[in-house]
Amino acid sequence: MTPRDDLRGVFAPHRRLILLALGLLLLTLLAGTGLLGLSGHFLAAASLAGTAVVGFNFFGPSAGIRALTFARILSRYAEKLVGHDVTLRLARDLRVWFFRRALPLAPLGLGRFRTGDLLARLVADIEAVDGLLVRAIGPLLALLALALLAVAVALCVLPAAGMLLAVVLAALGGAIPWITARGVAALEDGRAAARSELRAAVQEGIEGATDLAAMDAGAAWLRALDQRSATVSRWEARRRRRLAAGAFAHGVVTALALPAMLWVLLSSTHDGRISAAAAAGLFFMALAVLEAGAGIALAWQSLRAAAASAQRLQSVTGQPAAVADDGTDAPPMQGELELRDVAFQWSDTDRRVLDGAQLRVGVGECVLVMGDSGEGKSSLLALVLRLRDPQAGHVSFGGMDLRALALAQWHARIAWLPQDAPVFSGSVGDNLRMGAPDANDARLWRALAQVKLEARFRESPDGLDTWIGENGATLSAGQARRLALARALLRDAPLLLLDEPTAGLDQDTADELMRDLAVARADRSVLIISHDELPAGVAHARYRLRDGKLVREETR
Repeated sequence: MTPRDDLRGVFAPHRRLILLALGLLLLTLLAGTGLLGLSGHFLAAASLAGTAVVGFNFFGPSAGIRALTFARILSRYAEKLVGHDVTLRLARDLRVWFFRRALPLAPLGLGRFRTGDLLARLVADIEAVDGLLVRAIGPLLALLALALLAVAVALCVLPAAGMLLAVVLAALGGAIPWITARGVAALEDGRAAARSELRAAVQEGIEGATDLAAMDAGAAWLRALDQRSATVSRWEARRRRRLAAGAFAHGVVTALALPAMLWVLLSSTHDGRISAAAAAGLFFMALAVLEAGAGIALAWQSLRAAAASAQRLQSVTGQPAAVADDGTDAPPMQGELELRDVAFQWSDTDRRVLDGAQLRVGVGECVLVMGDSGEGKSSLLALVLRLRDPQAGHVSFGGMDLRALALAQWHARIAWLPQDAPVFSGSVGDNLRMGAPDANDARLWRALAQVKLEARFRESPDGLDTWIGENGATLSAGQARRLALARALLRDAPLLLLDEPTAGLDQDTADELMRDLAVARADRSVLIISHDELPAGVAHARYRLRDGKLVREETR
Protein backbone atom coordinates (compact mmCIF):
# COMPACT_ATOMS: atom_id res chain seq x y z
CA MET A 1 0.00 0.00 0.00
CA THR A 2 1.43 3.38 -0.98
CA PRO A 3 1.62 6.02 1.77
CA ARG A 4 -0.90 8.86 1.70
CA ASP A 5 0.41 11.97 -0.02
CA ASP A 6 -1.71 14.47 1.89
CA LEU A 7 -1.30 16.26 5.20
CA ARG A 8 -2.43 13.23 7.15
CA GLY A 9 0.27 11.26 5.40
CA VAL A 10 2.83 13.74 6.75
CA PHE A 11 1.66 13.24 10.34
CA ALA A 12 1.19 9.44 10.20
CA PRO A 13 4.90 8.39 10.37
CA HIS A 14 5.29 10.35 13.61
CA ARG A 15 2.24 9.00 15.41
CA ARG A 16 4.29 7.28 18.15
CA LEU A 17 6.16 10.46 19.03
CA ILE A 18 2.91 12.40 18.80
CA LEU A 19 1.17 10.04 21.21
CA LEU A 20 4.19 10.17 23.53
CA ALA A 21 4.12 13.98 23.52
CA LEU A 22 0.38 14.00 24.25
CA GLY A 23 0.84 11.46 27.06
CA LEU A 24 3.61 13.52 28.64
CA LEU A 25 1.51 16.67 28.39
CA LEU A 26 -1.38 14.92 30.15
CA LEU A 27 1.00 13.54 32.78
CA THR A 28 2.30 17.06 33.46
CA LEU A 29 -1.23 18.39 33.94
CA LEU A 30 -2.19 15.47 36.17
CA ALA A 31 0.94 15.85 38.27
CA GLY A 32 0.36 19.59 38.69
CA THR A 33 -3.31 19.12 39.57
CA GLY A 34 -2.56 16.27 41.96
CA LEU A 35 0.24 18.28 43.55
CA LEU A 36 -2.02 21.25 44.29
CA GLY A 37 -4.88 19.05 45.53
CA LEU A 38 -2.66 16.95 47.77
CA SER A 39 -0.90 20.05 49.12
CA GLY A 40 -4.26 21.60 50.02
CA HIS A 41 -5.37 18.41 51.76
CA PHE A 42 -2.08 18.10 53.64
CA LEU A 43 -1.93 21.75 54.78
CA ALA A 44 -5.54 21.69 55.96
CA ALA A 45 -5.05 18.41 57.80
CA ALA A 46 -1.82 19.63 59.42
CA SER A 47 -3.45 22.89 60.51
CA LEU A 48 -6.37 21.08 62.07
CA ALA A 49 -4.07 18.63 63.84
CA GLY A 50 -2.17 21.51 65.45
CA THR A 51 0.26 20.35 68.10
CA ALA A 52 -1.52 17.06 68.52
CA VAL A 53 0.56 15.25 65.98
CA VAL A 54 0.00 11.84 67.53
CA GLY A 55 -1.59 9.64 64.89
CA PHE A 56 -1.18 12.24 62.16
CA ASN A 57 0.42 10.77 58.99
CA PHE A 58 3.02 13.40 58.17
CA PHE A 59 5.41 11.38 56.03
CA GLY A 60 2.94 9.83 53.59
CA PRO A 61 1.49 13.08 52.17
CA SER A 62 4.86 14.84 52.21
CA ALA A 63 6.40 11.94 50.25
CA GLY A 64 3.49 12.14 47.80
CA ILE A 65 4.05 15.88 47.37
CA ARG A 66 7.75 15.35 46.66
CA ALA A 67 6.97 12.54 44.22
CA LEU A 68 4.42 14.65 42.36
CA THR A 69 6.84 17.59 42.30
CA PHE A 70 9.57 15.51 40.69
CA ALA A 71 7.06 13.86 38.35
CA ARG A 72 5.84 17.26 37.20
CA ILE A 73 9.36 18.57 36.64
CA LEU A 74 10.49 15.48 34.72
CA SER A 75 7.31 15.13 32.66
CA ARG A 76 7.37 18.84 31.82
CA TYR A 77 10.97 18.58 30.64
CA ALA A 78 10.30 15.40 28.67
CA GLU A 79 7.11 16.85 27.16
CA LYS A 80 8.99 19.93 25.94
CA LEU A 81 11.82 17.77 24.61
CA VAL A 82 9.58 15.32 22.75
CA GLY A 83 7.09 17.99 21.68
CA HIS A 84 9.74 20.20 20.12
CA ASP A 85 11.42 17.21 18.53
CA VAL A 86 8.24 16.03 16.82
CA THR A 87 7.38 19.62 15.83
CA LEU A 88 10.76 20.06 14.12
CA ARG A 89 10.36 16.71 12.37
CA LEU A 90 6.91 17.76 11.15
CA ALA A 91 8.25 21.13 9.99
CA ARG A 92 10.90 19.32 7.96
CA ASP A 93 8.46 16.83 6.44
CA LEU A 94 5.83 19.49 5.73
CA ARG A 95 8.32 21.51 3.72
CA VAL A 96 9.44 18.43 1.82
CA TRP A 97 5.78 17.54 1.17
CA PHE A 98 4.98 21.07 0.02
CA PHE A 99 7.94 21.19 -2.37
CA ARG A 100 7.23 17.70 -3.67
CA ARG A 101 3.62 18.61 -4.43
CA ALA A 102 4.31 22.16 -5.67
CA LEU A 103 7.36 21.63 -7.87
CA PRO A 104 5.51 19.56 -10.52
CA LEU A 105 3.16 22.53 -10.88
CA ALA A 106 6.05 24.86 -11.74
CA PRO A 107 6.53 26.88 -13.77
CA LEU A 108 3.05 27.16 -15.27
CA GLY A 109 0.83 25.90 -12.46
CA LEU A 110 2.19 28.40 -9.91
CA GLY A 111 1.99 31.42 -12.18
CA ARG A 112 -1.07 32.84 -10.45
CA PHE A 113 0.74 33.00 -7.10
CA ARG A 114 3.06 35.84 -6.17
CA THR A 115 6.45 34.79 -4.88
CA GLY A 116 5.79 36.55 -1.59
CA ASP A 117 2.50 34.68 -1.22
CA LEU A 118 4.22 31.33 -1.79
CA LEU A 119 6.90 32.36 0.70
CA ALA A 120 4.22 33.14 3.28
CA ARG A 121 2.63 29.75 2.76
CA LEU A 122 6.00 28.04 3.00
CA VAL A 123 6.97 29.84 6.22
CA ALA A 124 3.96 31.13 8.17
CA ASP A 125 1.38 28.55 7.12
CA ILE A 126 3.67 25.58 7.64
CA GLU A 127 4.66 27.02 11.03
CA ALA A 128 0.97 27.14 11.99
CA VAL A 129 0.38 23.56 10.83
CA ASP A 130 3.51 22.03 12.35
CA GLY A 131 2.50 23.47 15.75
CA LEU A 132 -0.95 21.94 15.49
CA LEU A 133 -0.12 19.24 18.04
CA VAL A 134 1.79 21.14 20.71
CA ARG A 135 -0.29 24.33 20.54
CA ALA A 136 -3.78 23.07 19.71
CA ILE A 137 -4.77 19.40 19.61
CA GLY A 138 -2.41 18.31 22.39
CA PRO A 139 -3.56 20.89 24.97
CA LEU A 140 -7.24 20.39 24.09
CA LEU A 141 -7.09 16.60 24.41
CA ALA A 142 -5.05 16.81 27.60
CA LEU A 143 -7.47 19.33 29.12
CA LEU A 144 -10.42 17.13 28.17
CA ALA A 145 -8.84 14.09 29.82
CA LEU A 146 -7.91 16.13 32.90
CA ALA A 147 -11.45 17.51 33.18
CA LEU A 148 -13.05 14.07 32.93
CA LEU A 149 -10.70 12.61 35.53
CA ALA A 150 -11.16 15.56 37.92
CA VAL A 151 -14.95 15.35 37.64
CA ALA A 152 -14.81 11.60 38.27
CA VAL A 153 -12.69 12.10 41.41
CA ALA A 154 -14.96 14.88 42.68
CA LEU A 155 -18.08 12.79 42.08
CA CYS A 156 -16.59 9.94 44.10
CA VAL A 157 -15.60 12.18 47.03
CA LEU A 158 -18.58 14.58 47.01
CA PRO A 159 -21.24 14.23 44.27
CA ALA A 160 -22.48 17.80 44.67
CA ALA A 161 -18.96 19.18 44.10
CA GLY A 162 -18.48 16.84 41.15
CA MET A 163 -21.72 18.00 39.52
CA LEU A 164 -20.82 21.65 40.03
CA LEU A 165 -17.34 21.11 38.58
CA ALA A 166 -18.85 19.30 35.59
CA VAL A 167 -21.26 22.20 34.92
CA VAL A 168 -18.46 24.78 35.22
CA LEU A 169 -16.11 22.88 32.91
CA ALA A 170 -18.91 22.32 30.39
CA ALA A 171 -19.58 26.06 30.44
CA LEU A 172 -15.90 26.78 29.83
CA GLY A 173 -15.70 24.14 27.10
CA GLY A 174 -18.73 25.62 25.33
CA ALA A 175 -18.48 29.36 25.89
CA ILE A 176 -14.81 29.90 25.17
CA PRO A 177 -14.71 28.02 21.83
CA TRP A 178 -17.89 29.85 20.79
CA ILE A 179 -16.35 33.23 21.59
CA THR A 180 -12.98 32.53 20.02
CA ALA A 181 -14.24 30.58 16.98
CA ARG A 182 -16.96 32.96 15.75
CA GLY A 183 -15.85 34.24 12.36
CA VAL A 184 -12.34 32.97 13.00
CA ALA A 185 -12.06 31.39 9.53
CA ALA A 186 -12.56 34.77 7.87
CA LEU A 187 -10.24 36.37 10.44
CA GLU A 188 -7.43 33.88 9.83
CA ASP A 189 -7.87 34.07 6.05
CA GLY A 190 -7.74 37.87 6.16
CA ARG A 191 -4.76 37.85 8.49
CA ALA A 192 -2.87 35.37 6.29
CA ALA A 193 -3.69 37.35 3.13
CA ALA A 194 -2.50 40.60 4.74
CA ARG A 195 0.75 39.00 5.87
CA SER A 196 1.28 37.57 2.39
CA GLU A 197 0.75 41.00 0.84
CA LEU A 198 3.28 42.49 3.23
CA ARG A 199 5.86 39.78 2.55
CA ALA A 200 5.35 40.12 -1.21
CA ALA A 201 5.72 43.91 -1.05
CA VAL A 202 8.92 43.68 1.00
CA GLN A 203 10.43 41.05 -1.28
CA GLU A 204 9.49 42.86 -4.49
CA GLY A 205 10.85 46.12 -3.09
CA ILE A 206 14.17 44.52 -2.20
CA GLU A 207 14.46 42.84 -5.59
CA GLY A 208 13.53 46.06 -7.38
CA ALA A 209 15.55 48.39 -5.15
CA THR A 210 17.69 49.56 -8.07
CA ASP A 211 14.65 50.48 -10.16
CA LEU A 212 12.95 52.19 -7.23
CA ALA A 213 16.05 54.29 -6.67
CA ALA A 214 16.39 55.09 -10.38
CA MET A 215 12.76 56.25 -10.59
CA ASP A 216 12.86 57.99 -7.20
CA ALA A 217 9.95 55.81 -6.14
CA GLY A 218 11.39 54.64 -2.83
CA ALA A 219 9.25 56.99 -0.73
CA ALA A 220 6.05 55.81 -2.44
CA TRP A 221 7.03 52.20 -1.87
CA LEU A 222 7.68 52.89 1.81
CA ARG A 223 4.26 54.54 2.17
CA ALA A 224 2.60 51.53 0.55
CA LEU A 225 4.59 49.28 2.88
CA ASP A 226 3.39 51.28 5.90
CA GLN A 227 -0.21 50.84 4.75
CA ARG A 228 0.23 47.09 4.42
CA SER A 229 1.91 46.96 7.84
CA ALA A 230 -1.02 48.84 9.32
CA THR A 231 -3.41 46.34 7.74
CA VAL A 232 -1.48 43.45 9.29
CA SER A 233 -1.56 45.25 12.65
CA ARG A 234 -5.34 45.63 12.44
CA TRP A 235 -5.81 41.93 11.76
CA GLU A 236 -3.43 41.04 14.61
CA ALA A 237 -5.33 43.40 16.93
CA ARG A 238 -8.61 41.69 16.03
CA ARG A 239 -7.01 38.35 16.76
CA ARG A 240 -5.73 39.54 20.14
CA ARG A 241 -9.14 40.99 21.03
CA ARG A 242 -10.76 37.66 20.25
CA LEU A 243 -8.21 35.91 22.47
CA ALA A 244 -8.72 38.50 25.21
CA ALA A 245 -12.47 37.95 25.02
CA GLY A 246 -11.94 34.24 25.58
CA ALA A 247 -9.64 34.95 28.52
CA PHE A 248 -12.22 37.36 29.98
CA ALA A 249 -14.95 34.74 29.66
CA HIS A 250 -12.71 32.24 31.44
CA GLY A 251 -12.07 34.74 34.20
CA VAL A 252 -15.77 35.47 34.66
CA VAL A 253 -16.73 31.81 34.83
CA THR A 254 -13.87 31.07 37.25
CA ALA A 255 -14.76 34.06 39.45
CA LEU A 256 -18.32 32.74 39.77
CA ALA A 257 -17.36 29.07 40.06
CA LEU A 258 -14.80 29.24 42.88
CA PRO A 259 -17.08 30.92 45.46
CA ALA A 260 -19.86 28.48 44.49
CA MET A 261 -17.47 25.54 44.92
CA LEU A 262 -16.28 26.94 48.26
CA TRP A 263 -19.87 27.29 49.48
CA VAL A 264 -20.71 23.69 48.50
CA LEU A 265 -17.60 22.38 50.25
CA LEU A 266 -18.09 24.44 53.42
CA SER A 267 -21.74 23.40 53.63
CA SER A 268 -20.80 19.76 53.20
CA THR A 269 -18.09 20.09 55.84
CA HIS A 270 -20.53 21.72 58.25
CA ASP A 271 -23.03 18.89 57.66
CA GLY A 272 -20.32 16.29 58.22
CA ARG A 273 -20.54 14.79 54.76
CA ILE A 274 -16.86 15.45 54.09
CA SER A 275 -13.82 16.22 56.19
CA ALA A 276 -12.25 19.66 56.13
CA ALA A 277 -8.99 18.25 54.73
CA ALA A 278 -10.82 16.48 51.90
CA ALA A 279 -12.78 19.66 51.18
CA ALA A 280 -9.51 21.62 50.94
CA GLY A 281 -8.08 19.00 48.61
CA LEU A 282 -11.15 19.16 46.34
CA PHE A 283 -11.10 22.95 46.28
CA PHE A 284 -7.44 23.17 45.29
CA MET A 285 -7.91 20.41 42.70
CA ALA A 286 -10.77 22.42 41.16
CA LEU A 287 -8.59 25.53 41.27
CA ALA A 288 -5.80 23.69 39.39
CA VAL A 289 -8.20 22.38 36.73
CA LEU A 290 -9.73 25.82 36.17
CA GLU A 291 -6.28 27.36 35.97
CA ALA A 292 -5.25 24.80 33.35
CA GLY A 293 -8.45 25.63 31.45
CA ALA A 294 -7.11 29.13 30.83
CA GLY A 295 -5.30 27.69 27.81
CA ILE A 296 -8.51 26.71 26.03
CA ALA A 297 -8.88 30.02 24.17
CA LEU A 298 -5.33 29.99 22.83
CA ALA A 299 -5.57 26.32 21.88
CA TRP A 300 -8.84 26.85 20.00
CA GLN A 301 -7.46 29.85 18.17
CA SER A 302 -4.32 27.89 17.24
CA LEU A 303 -6.52 25.06 16.01
CA ARG A 304 -8.53 27.36 13.75
CA ALA A 305 -5.39 29.09 12.52
CA ALA A 306 -3.81 25.73 11.66
CA ALA A 307 -6.98 24.68 9.81
CA ALA A 308 -6.94 27.90 7.76
CA SER A 309 -3.23 27.47 7.01
CA ALA A 310 -3.76 23.84 5.98
CA GLN A 311 -6.42 24.98 3.51
CA ARG A 312 -4.03 27.59 2.09
CA LEU A 313 -1.32 24.98 1.62
CA GLN A 314 -3.72 22.57 -0.04
CA SER A 315 -5.02 25.30 -2.34
CA VAL A 316 -1.53 25.24 -3.86
CA THR A 317 -0.68 21.57 -3.71
CA GLY A 318 -4.20 20.36 -4.43
CA GLN A 319 -4.33 21.78 -7.93
CA PRO A 320 -4.95 19.12 -10.57
CA ALA A 321 -1.93 18.14 -12.65
CA ALA A 322 -1.79 19.86 -16.02
CA VAL A 323 -0.83 16.57 -17.69
CA ALA A 324 -1.57 12.98 -16.77
CA ASP A 325 1.54 11.15 -15.63
CA ASP A 326 0.28 7.72 -16.61
CA GLY A 327 2.97 6.78 -19.13
CA THR A 328 5.09 3.76 -18.36
CA ASP A 329 7.57 3.50 -21.23
CA ALA A 330 11.20 4.55 -20.90
CA PRO A 331 12.42 6.96 -23.58
CA PRO A 332 15.44 5.93 -25.69
CA MET A 333 18.84 7.28 -24.75
CA GLN A 334 18.95 9.20 -28.04
CA GLY A 335 16.38 9.99 -30.65
CA GLU A 336 14.79 12.48 -32.97
CA LEU A 337 12.49 15.10 -31.47
CA GLU A 338 9.48 15.65 -33.72
CA LEU A 339 6.32 17.75 -33.64
CA ARG A 340 3.77 16.49 -36.14
CA ASP A 341 0.57 18.40 -36.98
CA VAL A 342 0.53 19.92 -33.50
CA ALA A 343 -2.34 22.19 -32.47
CA PHE A 344 -2.39 23.90 -29.09
CA GLN A 345 -4.26 26.66 -27.32
CA TRP A 346 -4.36 27.80 -23.72
CA SER A 347 -7.53 27.14 -21.74
CA ASP A 348 -8.27 30.83 -21.18
CA THR A 349 -8.23 31.81 -24.86
CA ASP A 350 -9.75 30.69 -28.13
CA ARG A 351 -6.63 31.51 -30.14
CA ARG A 352 -4.49 28.60 -31.31
CA VAL A 353 -0.87 29.55 -30.75
CA LEU A 354 0.17 26.41 -32.64
CA ASP A 355 -1.91 25.16 -35.56
CA GLY A 356 -0.58 22.25 -37.59
CA ALA A 357 3.00 22.92 -36.47
CA GLN A 358 5.75 20.66 -37.86
CA LEU A 359 9.26 20.50 -36.42
CA ARG A 360 12.12 18.03 -36.51
CA VAL A 361 15.31 18.05 -34.43
CA GLY A 362 17.55 15.20 -35.56
CA VAL A 363 20.10 13.42 -33.38
CA GLY A 364 23.04 15.77 -32.84
CA GLU A 365 21.35 18.68 -34.62
CA CYS A 366 21.01 22.25 -33.39
CA VAL A 367 17.71 23.86 -34.40
CA LEU A 368 16.73 27.50 -33.91
CA VAL A 369 13.09 28.62 -33.61
CA MET A 370 12.50 32.36 -33.95
CA GLY A 371 9.38 34.46 -33.73
CA ASP A 372 7.87 37.65 -32.35
CA SER A 373 6.61 37.92 -28.79
CA GLY A 374 3.30 36.18 -28.30
CA GLU A 375 3.64 33.92 -31.33
CA GLY A 376 3.88 30.76 -29.22
CA LYS A 377 7.57 30.02 -28.70
CA SER A 378 7.10 29.44 -24.97
CA SER A 379 4.07 27.26 -25.72
CA LEU A 380 6.26 25.17 -27.99
CA LEU A 381 8.75 24.65 -25.18
CA ALA A 382 5.92 23.80 -22.76
CA LEU A 383 4.86 20.98 -25.09
CA VAL A 384 8.39 19.63 -25.47
CA LEU A 385 8.90 19.74 -21.69
CA ARG A 386 5.45 18.16 -21.42
CA LEU A 387 4.16 20.80 -19.07
CA ARG A 388 1.13 20.72 -21.36
CA ASP A 389 -0.24 18.28 -23.97
CA PRO A 390 -1.37 19.36 -27.45
CA GLN A 391 -5.05 19.31 -28.36
CA ALA A 392 -4.15 17.66 -31.66
CA GLY A 393 -1.10 16.10 -33.24
CA HIS A 394 1.85 14.40 -31.61
CA VAL A 395 5.10 15.33 -29.90
CA SER A 396 7.52 12.39 -30.02
CA PHE A 397 11.08 11.47 -29.16
CA GLY A 398 12.75 8.56 -30.87
CA GLY A 399 9.40 7.73 -32.47
CA MET A 400 7.63 7.42 -29.08
CA ASP A 401 4.78 9.78 -28.19
CA LEU A 402 5.66 11.75 -25.06
CA ARG A 403 2.31 10.81 -23.49
CA ALA A 404 3.40 7.17 -23.46
CA LEU A 405 6.60 7.99 -21.53
CA ALA A 406 6.99 8.12 -17.77
CA LEU A 407 7.22 11.84 -17.04
CA ALA A 408 10.19 11.64 -14.66
CA GLN A 409 12.15 9.53 -17.15
CA TRP A 410 11.39 11.94 -19.97
CA HIS A 411 12.60 14.88 -17.89
CA ALA A 412 15.77 12.90 -17.18
CA ARG A 413 16.52 13.07 -20.92
CA ILE A 414 16.33 16.87 -20.95
CA ALA A 415 18.73 19.60 -19.92
CA TRP A 416 16.83 22.89 -19.79
CA LEU A 417 18.18 26.42 -19.64
CA PRO A 418 15.16 28.69 -19.01
CA GLN A 419 15.17 32.34 -19.94
CA ASP A 420 15.51 33.43 -16.31
CA ALA A 421 17.79 30.59 -15.21
CA PRO A 422 18.71 31.45 -11.62
CA VAL A 423 22.17 31.59 -10.12
CA PHE A 424 21.75 30.61 -6.50
CA SER A 425 23.40 32.05 -3.45
CA GLY A 426 26.31 29.77 -2.71
CA SER A 427 29.58 28.68 -4.25
CA VAL A 428 30.38 27.96 -7.87
CA GLY A 429 30.56 24.26 -7.08
CA ASP A 430 27.18 24.33 -5.34
CA ASN A 431 25.56 25.83 -8.43
CA LEU A 432 27.21 23.41 -10.83
CA ARG A 433 26.39 20.29 -8.80
CA MET A 434 22.70 21.03 -9.18
CA GLY A 435 23.17 19.76 -12.72
CA ALA A 436 25.26 16.76 -11.68
CA PRO A 437 25.23 16.06 -7.92
CA ASP A 438 27.87 13.31 -8.19
CA ALA A 439 30.30 15.22 -10.42
CA ASN A 440 33.88 15.42 -9.21
CA ASP A 441 35.96 18.59 -9.32
CA ALA A 442 37.67 17.65 -12.57
CA ARG A 443 34.32 17.38 -14.35
CA LEU A 444 33.19 20.72 -12.95
CA TRP A 445 36.35 22.40 -14.21
CA ARG A 446 35.79 20.89 -17.67
CA ALA A 447 32.26 22.32 -17.74
CA LEU A 448 33.60 25.75 -16.80
CA ALA A 449 36.23 25.46 -19.51
CA GLN A 450 33.53 24.65 -22.07
CA VAL A 451 31.81 27.96 -21.38
CA LYS A 452 35.06 29.95 -21.01
CA LEU A 453 34.76 30.49 -17.24
CA GLU A 454 37.64 28.32 -16.05
CA ALA A 455 40.18 31.14 -15.99
CA ARG A 456 37.79 33.38 -14.06
CA PHE A 457 37.62 30.99 -11.11
CA ARG A 458 41.14 29.54 -11.39
CA GLU A 459 42.33 33.03 -10.52
CA SER A 460 40.24 33.02 -7.38
CA PRO A 461 41.99 31.65 -4.26
CA ASP A 462 38.84 29.67 -3.39
CA GLY A 463 38.47 28.01 -6.80
CA LEU A 464 35.20 26.08 -6.95
CA ASP A 465 34.37 27.29 -3.45
CA THR A 466 34.24 30.90 -4.64
CA TRP A 467 31.15 32.56 -3.23
CA ILE A 468 29.03 34.16 -5.96
CA GLY A 469 26.36 35.86 -3.88
CA GLU A 470 22.60 36.21 -4.12
CA ASN A 471 21.47 35.94 -7.77
CA GLY A 472 25.10 35.88 -8.84
CA ALA A 473 25.83 39.34 -7.40
CA THR A 474 29.60 38.96 -7.93
CA LEU A 475 29.21 37.96 -11.60
CA SER A 476 28.43 39.93 -14.71
CA ALA A 477 25.26 39.09 -16.64
CA GLY A 478 27.29 37.19 -19.23
CA GLN A 479 29.20 35.22 -16.58
CA ALA A 480 25.99 34.32 -14.76
CA ARG A 481 24.45 33.12 -18.03
CA ARG A 482 27.55 31.04 -18.81
CA LEU A 483 27.50 29.50 -15.34
CA ALA A 484 23.84 28.49 -15.84
CA LEU A 485 24.75 27.02 -19.23
CA ALA A 486 27.62 25.03 -17.67
CA ARG A 487 25.15 23.64 -15.14
CA ALA A 488 22.85 22.53 -17.95
CA LEU A 489 25.73 20.98 -19.89
CA LEU A 490 26.76 18.97 -16.85
CA ARG A 491 23.41 17.22 -16.94
CA ASP A 492 23.88 13.94 -18.79
CA ALA A 493 20.93 14.38 -21.15
CA PRO A 494 20.70 13.90 -24.93
CA LEU A 495 18.40 16.89 -25.51
CA LEU A 496 19.30 20.45 -24.59
CA LEU A 497 16.53 23.09 -24.55
CA LEU A 498 17.55 26.75 -24.45
CA ASP A 499 14.98 29.51 -23.95
CA GLU A 500 16.33 32.94 -24.97
CA PRO A 501 19.90 32.00 -23.98
CA THR A 502 21.26 35.41 -25.04
CA ALA A 503 18.60 37.58 -23.39
CA GLY A 504 20.14 40.61 -21.66
CA LEU A 505 23.58 40.11 -23.23
CA ASP A 506 25.33 42.46 -25.62
CA GLN A 507 25.78 41.21 -29.17
CA ASP A 508 29.47 40.31 -28.86
CA THR A 509 28.93 38.38 -25.59
CA ALA A 510 25.88 36.63 -27.04
CA ASP A 511 27.70 35.55 -30.21
CA GLU A 512 30.69 34.30 -28.23
CA LEU A 513 28.40 32.32 -25.90
CA MET A 514 26.62 30.65 -28.83
CA ARG A 515 29.90 29.74 -30.53
CA ASP A 516 31.10 28.18 -27.27
CA LEU A 517 27.84 26.25 -27.09
CA ALA A 518 28.34 24.86 -30.59
CA VAL A 519 31.57 23.26 -29.39
CA ALA A 520 30.48 22.30 -25.87
CA ARG A 521 27.27 20.51 -26.84
CA ALA A 522 29.22 17.69 -28.52
CA ASP A 523 26.71 15.23 -30.06
CA ARG A 524 23.64 16.47 -28.18
CA SER A 525 20.48 17.61 -29.90
CA VAL A 526 19.73 21.27 -29.19
CA LEU A 527 16.51 23.25 -29.57
CA ILE A 528 16.98 27.01 -29.16
CA ILE A 529 14.12 29.48 -28.75
CA SER A 530 15.31 33.00 -29.43
CA HIS A 531 14.38 36.43 -30.76
CA ASP A 532 17.97 36.86 -31.94
CA GLU A 533 19.89 35.47 -34.84
CA LEU A 534 22.69 33.03 -34.10
CA PRO A 535 26.23 33.33 -35.44
CA ALA A 536 26.87 31.55 -38.72
CA GLY A 537 27.44 27.82 -38.41
CA VAL A 538 25.81 27.35 -34.99
CA ALA A 539 22.35 26.13 -36.11
CA HIS A 540 21.75 23.32 -38.60
CA ALA A 541 18.18 24.44 -39.23
CA ARG A 542 16.16 27.57 -38.59
CA TYR A 543 12.38 27.88 -38.22
CA ARG A 544 10.18 30.94 -37.87
CA LEU A 545 6.96 30.69 -35.91
CA ARG A 546 4.18 32.77 -37.43
CA ASP A 547 0.39 32.39 -37.12
CA GLY A 548 0.78 29.01 -35.45
CA LYS A 549 2.94 27.58 -38.26
CA LEU A 550 6.61 26.67 -38.16
CA VAL A 551 8.18 27.74 -41.44
CA ARG A 552 11.69 26.51 -42.22
CA GLU A 553 14.10 29.17 -43.41
CA GLU A 554 17.54 29.10 -44.93
CA THR A 555 20.37 29.03 -42.42
CA ARG A 556 23.28 31.40 -42.62
